[in-house]
Amino acid sequence: MNNPIVIIGAGLSGLHAASLLTKRGIKCRVLEARDRIGGRVLSNPNPNSPNLDKFDLGPTWFWPQYERTISNLVKELNLDTFDQYIKGAMLSERYHNEPPKRYILPENSVERSVRFVGGVQSLIDAMANTLPPGIVELEKRVTGIRLDHAGSITLEADLANGKREEVSASAVILALPPRIVACHIKFSPSLPTDLMTDLVNKPTWMAGQAKAVAIYDRPYWRESGLSGFATSWVGPLQEIHDASPETGSGALFGFFGTPVEMRRELGEDKILELVIDQLIRLFGPSAKDVSSILYKDWSRDFETAVDEDFNPLREFPIYGKPPQAGLWEKKIIFAGTENHSQYGGHLEGALQSAEQAVFEIVNLKNELL
Repeated sequence: MNNPIVIIGAGLSGLHAASLLTKRGIKCRVLEARDRIGGRVLSNPNPNSPNLDKFDLGPTWFWPQYERTISNLVKELNLDTFDQYIKGAMLSERYHNEPPKRYILPENSVERSVRFVGGVQSLIDAMANTLPPGIVELEKRVTGIRLDHAGSITLEADLANGKREEVSASAVILALPPRIVACHIKFSPSLPTDLMTDLVNKPTWMAGQAKAVAIYDRPYWRESGLSGFATSWVGPLQEIHDASPETGSGALFGFFGTPVEMRRELGEDKILELVIDQLIRLFGPSAKDVSSILYKDWSRDFETAVDEDFNPLREFPIYGKPPQAGLWEKKIIFAGTENHSQYGGHLEGALQSAEQAVFEIVNLKNELL
């Protein structure tokens, strides 16, 4: 293995793979199309208080009672976490002209979930700090991967300055959503038909979704005995949770039930106006005293979503490893949360798929010795 292992994607899976390879003394490079690390992990500050808390616009939780990989990593990286706030009543909004109903959930009916102090970005940053400088290369969008008759791999990447770079690799870890691989990267020779079909048919987790976070001076709803958890058949948010930091300001975040086309037709300003109206209906007039509101529509993120992702998911997708890669077997290895059958869609799935990819790389290296 004279050439490095090239990892495409500096999200959680790609960074974890790079960290594991580096610890084993295996050369690697991480090529990332975005101008930041993290992929679908995105924790933004309150623009009015940028030096204080961060709020998750991507994944938010993990479940330590089930997810050992991320739990162990949190301890290893010495990261601070806290339990999701669930004390108090939940609200349910079923009809336009009826006030929301208030319910006290039975004790232990909600699974314990855990959040990161500083948002999930704190996990991304801590993992990046385990890597030597220069391993991660931003704004390098891989557009093609060639395999020649001698088995050598060459990647083509578009750079931010308009130039193009060719990169040699011993093997490639594709730490990207499967549909992004299928739609954005040209393989020569082509991938097997059944593999391409599998990639195209795997919905990208969160790609059709949008998320809004309303930030307040304090979590005032708790004073009324509310948990911040609400469900709605009215919208635009269909599920709402308390997104407050462990101390200090308050926040509510919600997932949208509004389809992609409708969100685009309404526009961001109107969407957020409707969000505040809904929060007022649910949590009272204090909801209008918002400090700021954050919004991320993942369907408009070119590095996350393709057209096929605009159809809303009706049920949890079937995720897992793709079929054999034919001529590309042992040359390309898939990682990322969509490639894990048990924890697909979770941070845990991203981490475990990275570990499996590195296991395959180590075995490949041993075969060549």
